Amino acid sequence: MAKEQKTIGLSREFIIHPGETLQEVLEDRNMSQKELAVRTKVTEKHISTVLNGLKPISVAFAKKLEYALNIEAEFWINLQANYDRELLEFEEANNISQEEISVLKNLKDILEGFYYCEGYLKKEDSQAAQVLDLRKMMNISDLTSIPCLNVNAAFRAQVKNSTVDPYVLFAWQRMCELITQDIEISDELDLEKLRQKLPEIKNAMFLETSKVQKRLEKIFSECGIAFKIVENYKGAPVQGFVEKTQEGKIIMCLTIRQSFADIFWFSLFHEIGHVLNGDTKNRFVDFESASSTAEERADRFARTYLIPEDKYKRFLSSRNCCDYGSIERFASQCGVQPYIVLGRMMKDGHIGWSEYSSKRVRYVWR
Repeated sequence: MAKEQKTIGLSREFIIHPGETLQEVLEDRNMSQKELAVRTKVTEKHISTVLNGLKPISVAFAKKLEYALNIEAEFWINLQANYDRELLEFEEANNISQEEISVLKNLKDILEGFYYCEGYLKKEDSQAAQVLDLRKMMNISDLTSIPCLNVNAAFRAQVKNSTVDPYVLFAWQRMCELITQDIEISDELDLEKLRQKLPEIKNAMFLETSKVQKRLEKIFSECGIAFKIVENYKGAPVQGFVEKTQEGKIIMCLTIRQSFADIFWFSLFHEIGHVLNGDTKNRFVDFESASSTAEERADRFARTYLIPEDKYKRFLSSRNCCDYGSIERFASQCGVQPYIVLGRMMKDGHIGWSEYSSKRVRYVWR
């Protein structure tokens, strides 16, 4: 298999073995290798192999150098550690397959998000350096292994969907984990408080659009959930994401992939349904068309909490249910914005998608 020849920007000859520094010290002091061998009680051959970069400076030898040269052992130990690290990175950079390099093409758009928007990666000229940085950020030793990782049922249901790219999806999930890691939350998930906060969450849809995100973040943090609205990317057609991290933290992320406010609020309460139903022991990635028992339960919760089913049926049986004035009045009775009722009626086929399209609010957030 072809290998990527670019390196992390550091040529092999510029990786300095600590023996070169030791040689400079000896020259500055006019000290011979033989004298250093006597002072450190090692053989001249050992001194020569170190000076020529054929042997490392061990911790024991570093201590001997401290006595012989009055230069602290820690200095030599750090030199050796830096050399070992740089050499390893150089060797890794020259052992990256073209297949792994090609993964960068899949991640092109989301990498821009990591570079410029979130600040979790630095811009690298070398593709090899990008691969090494991504390995560290994504906690995986080879990017080509990503599709082999276990995924949840929602994703498995989408594997035949050509719009889903496992590399982009994996990177998007990692982005969710990173941008929520510094959110301060209560010590643990409090389901009872979350239930109590549901009316407050619902009322947030009446706030100015610019205030919705911060309000939701605050409410969820009080319940022990790190919440964030995350940009969506081609290859990860995701509505929402719920995960319990390895540290035990509950994170909830939403996108505004389709930009419609009614879809956003339905997706939000869908994710809340996952949390209340105890689904946080799993990692849930919600796609628009995913289907499973857990997804159906979460859907049912979102539908009935936003618009109670009995009220909805009675409203649909009324003569003027498709009149916008009637829709506004019914929305007020349910404590939701009119676009919530419009979206539900459109999805259920009671109103065409083109009807009242100007009344269907769109969100634009970064």
